Amino acid sequence: MKKILSVLVLLVVAAVLVACGPREYEIAMITDSGDIDDRSFNQGTWEGIVEFAEENDKTYKYYRPSDVTFDDYVSAIGLAVEGGAKIIVTPGFLFENSVHKAQSLYPEVKFVLIDGAPHNVADWGTMATYDEAAPDFTIADNTLSIFFQEEQSGFLAGYATVKDGINSVGFMGGMAVPAVVRFGIGFAAGAYYAAQERGLTSFTFNADYYEYLGTFAPSEATVIKAGAWYTAGVQAIHAAAGGAGNSVMTAAQNATNKWMVGVDVDQSNLNARVLTSAMKGLAVAVQDALEAFYADDFDGGVSITLGAAEGAVGLPTAEDSWRFASFTVAQYNTILTKVSNGTVDVPTSDTELAAFIAALGFPANAALIDKV
Repeated sequence: MKKILSVLVLLVVAAVLVACGPREYEIAMITDSGDIDDRSFNQGTWEGIVEFAEENDKTYKYYRPSDVTFDDYVSAIGLAVEGGAKIIVTPGFLFENSVHKAQSLYPEVKFVLIDGAPHNVADWGTMATYDEAAPDFTIADNTLSIFFQEEQSGFLAGYATVKDGINSVGFMGGMAVPAVVRFGIGFAAGAYYAAQERGLTSFTFNADYYEYLGTFAPSEATVIKAGAWYTAGVQAIHAAAGGAGNSVMTAAQNATNKWMVGVDVDQSNLNARVLTSAMKGLAVAVQDALEAFYADDFDGGVSITLGAAEGAVGLPTAEDSWRFASFTVAQYNTILTKVSNGTVDVPTSDTELAAFIAALGFPANAALIDKV
């Protein structure tokens, strides 16, 4: 009898273990240099995944690489595949090499690469590749590359800030990567455009207050630097700098009547001194890709760019987020339409910015162009 009971117990335990076996997660995200609570790029992407997954009863999980390296990114992708991932979202250009490798390693898995396109170039100076093969820029059929027109979002933020009556602005970028560079160029262009509309013929974007920090991490050094800019007279700083933007928020809060302009997502809930945010439709873009995937209509093998015309960039207009003193939502919608339909062609490079400033009738600002 005891033997029979023992066998029954073992059978029950085995059944429970089978039933509670390793859980699989269909949707995965690999974080880049930040985490899902960075209040910026990673978080905006992750929140889009979570909302879609919970509304559609899909399993989901994020994986954080142990370090910011090619090998660690590939390993994290491998863990996601082992964990049952059918579609993997990778936010940021840092994944370009790892997705290039992974799209071949895991042809049955779909990849959504945001702000980047897969390639094997590891060093743009020498064109050396991670696999020692010839440079390859293939976007496989199982990969969708998504870019945004950050310059348009930055433009709208710069325009709104100066149109609201602020005359001295600054820009702090995390690192001089393409997306951050476009935010800065757009912000400067928007500031000049609004200044021209206001008749500020002597307006200039002081190049001393246009800088790349070399990091996306928050630090006391950034708090001090931003504080010094505010003390020197800068009234608002656009920080396209990931977590480092939190340091600029702190500096704005420590100062008197100073503002910070956020990035990627609506950051107004983080600090009372966030004037507005140059947003990208991260959540919407990811959700559209996931919806297409589950409808067996995944658009792989291509790279798409989303902007104002697609409703993918802009400023937050909710009442709680709108902190402008005189600039109105109606005015915002007017300039948004001009950007969306191409009436305003926002520059994307240093030479285009120089031409844009000159076309508005302002003196050349060579120092600023050099900083861009």
